[in-house]
Amino acid sequence: MSSLLLGVDIGTASSKGVLVHADGTVVARATRAHEVSMPRPGWVEHDAQAVWWADFTAISQELTAKAREPLAALGVSGLGPCLLPVDRQDRPLRPAILYGVDTRARIEIDELTQALGKQTILDRCGSILTSQAVGPKLAWLRANEPDTWAATRRFLMASSFVVHRLTGSYVLDHHSASQCTPLYDPIEHRWIGEWAELIAPGLELPQLCWPSEVVGQVQASAAEQTGIPAGTPVVAGTIDAWAEATSVGVTAPGDVMVMYGTTMFLIEVLDRPRRSPDLWGTVGAFPGTYNFAAGMATSGAITEWIRKLTGQPSFDPLVAAAQQSPPGSHGLLMLPYFAGERTPLFDPDARGVLIGLTLRHNRGDLYRAALEATAYGVRHNLHAMREAGGQHRRLVAVGGGTKGGLWMQIVSDVLNAPQQLPRQTMGACLGDALLAALGVGQSPELTQWNPIAATTEPRPEAAQAYERCYALYRELYPSTVQIAHALAREQHLHRTPEGATTPPPTP
Repeated sequence: MSSLLLGVDIGTASSKGVLVHADGTVVARATRAHEVSMPRPGWVEHDAQAVWWADFTAISQELTAKAREPLAALGVSGLGPCLLPVDRQDRPLRPAILYGVDTRARIEIDELTQALGKQTILDRCGSILTSQAVGPKLAWLRANEPDTWAATRRFLMASSFVVHRLTGSYVLDHHSASQCTPLYDPIEHRWIGEWAELIAPGLELPQLCWPSEVVGQVQASAAEQTGIPAGTPVVAGTIDAWAEATSVGVTAPGDVMVMYGTTMFLIEVLDRPRRSPDLWGTVGAFPGTYNFAAGMATSGAITEWIRKLTGQPSFDPLVAAAQQSPPGSHGLLMLPYFAGERTPLFDPDARGVLIGLTLRHNRGDLYRAALEATAYGVRHNLHAMREAGGQHRRLVAVGGGTKGGLWMQIVSDVLNAPQQLPRQTMGACLGDALLAALGVGQSPELTQWNPIAATTEPRPEAAQAYERCYALYRELYPSTVQIAHALAREQHLHRTPEGATTPPPTP
């Protein structure tokens, strides 16, 4: 008798789940939208119970109700790296502090970098300390919320929180741990005990596993809430982007996944561990694999901002108008740093810039300039990867932003490189199901689980026009950075009301 695999991903703006057969054939899927909370400038949070667990239970109930065959295993991924402190009964003590979009730990980044040494951290951990790292967030919690810290015994991420609720196991996958800089050694694949004790004394660190390792079974109490049969094997899971890279066969050195979403994210598979102060160096989803990762702070979030600003009910009118604008948007150039920038700038006080405006520009030019800005950001990150020893022989595009084709075409033109589009672009949940299959001994062919269905080729004339525009793009940030920082200081003087939320951005 055949059996099914369940994969669920807890994302920044929504959670998605899928039921699939062992060959990757989709049986059913489900989605739940949610919000992030931004109680102060630079703070981005999720309520673990109201978002992570509520989404997971709703999706699992919906999908298991449609299952007509046994469930072989399940996998979970989530946004990350995140910090959710829990007490000795594993109850959340505060909302989870999200990944690099949360920039509150600036002082702690500087203090830890000075104490441990920037080059020492890079050499030992694969990345420098940035807003992406968990270590400074732990230091921030200890310094700024002493009562919460006093009650903290463990920490969880989105995937490990759900896994713990399902199985009772306190685990974290090696990839997620490699983003807990400076707590993890990616070469020896272990926690760095002396640095962990310096930053988070007394904190119990989770057992380390690989994403496809079975770490427990669904307990009876969790089965009642989720509809998943008790005893179903659960794998450790990982951070969403790495699950998605696995699902589209980005597993060989030189493979690059370009994720079009609320933020743009890139993962390149490396031939060996490499280091760059401009990128994140991590371990991969499987033993013996290593990656460069890069992430822009905004991409699809800007297109949603423009949609709302122009009062459009959907993206269709904006896309149609942007298609009438030529490469270069009639001389309009944008910096996409609307929420600061992550790689390769690592500048939380970078700001968006729109230059070249005239009275002839229209909403199509504005929308196209935003798409082009994110494409220039992708090129900037790929350049940093190449400079650090990456090869990027093959680009695979995923995410909601691949729909419609215009954004992908602009990126291929800016890069002057083709992008492959897989059959399924539903997100990391498909990769979660694949990791679950591997965990219970099924052997799907990674490259055939979600085969390539189409390729977007660059257009020579557009690529030539974008060469000129990209050169100007690279000049624009250093030419405006001092003004941007001065304006950021002004913005930090203003506070959003406590508990403010934002609707989920649309990729």
